[in-house]
Amino acid sequence: MYSNQKAGRISGALFLFVFISGVVIFQFLQGSVLFSENFLTTTSENSNKIISSTLLGIFSGIASIVIATILLPIFKRYSSNLAYLYFALCILSFIAIMIDNVSVISMLELSKEYVKNGNDSSVKILETLVYQRHRWTHYFYLLISCFPVFVLYYTLYLSKLVPRIISIFGIFAVLLMFTEELLSIFGHGISMDMLLPMALIQLTLPLWLIFKGLNSPLLEKENE
Repeated sequence: MYSNQKAGRISGALFLFVFISGVVIFQFLQGSVLFSENFLTTTSENSNKIISSTLLGIFSGIASIVIATILLPIFKRYSSNLAYLYFALCILSFIAIMIDNVSVISMLELSKEYVKNGNDSSVKILETLVYQRHRWTHYFYLLISCFPVFVLYYTLYLSKLVPRIISIFGIFAVLLMFTEELLSIFGHGISMDMLLPMALIQLTLPLWLIFKGLNSPLLEKENE
């Protein structure tokens, strides 16, 4: 019981870090800069924000892998396949973060070149290419990030390590997010409000784990 509670609380703290990092990166550091119509000038003006966002993204990705490592022996008690799948998908998501970071740094370097050389025609030609590349890497990263989250909540649902209302809502939220991101890739996004349930559950789960830890349904069953 103690082991589950300790692992749950550590995982909860790391989940909270990942959630806060995502909000800071996309809402405060990158969002208003990289998706601006004048990103060629605004990106270089906010170079410290952009560099900080990429470093924070790396730490967030590492934190997700650490969570998967902590939960691996616990999840294996219920399903080895799901435990290793969650771990593998967290690594895949980290790779997607790194690819997205490369496109972010490309936008920063292009912006610096534009500011340095003025209205250079060669830079202007690259503007659309670099912007669209980041758009694609960003959406694919968000899409890929849905897979480990789905496996996480599905495993929590099967194992009853947290109240099932949390895991059911998590599955519902990630399906909404996946639908919105998939439609956005094809240019038919419905509403960003579809991401609100994910934000809510990604805050609720860490807080629950920090204060309550993980349940031990197998131990309780053995004691019956």
